[in-house]
Amino acid sequence: MQNFELKEFEFIELNKLLKLLGLVGTGGEAHQRIDNGEVKVNGAVETQRRKKLRVGDKVEFAGEVVVIK
Repeated sequence: MQNFELKEFEFIELNKLLKLLGLVGTGGEAHQRIDNGEVKVNGAVETQRRKKLRVGDKVEFAGEVVVIK
């Protein structure tokens, strides 16, 4: 499990988080993985590419768990 700190921002979009953390190689890959139902947010499959993630949200993808702090 890893933490991601928002710092001065209110949210981060799901596709940007996956790319920023290096869980996918490109933004296109992030879109494809999300569209394929491979990503969960707070335990439910998430298909919104630009889902706004806020403090307390938990993202699960490819065996990784990321908590937004």
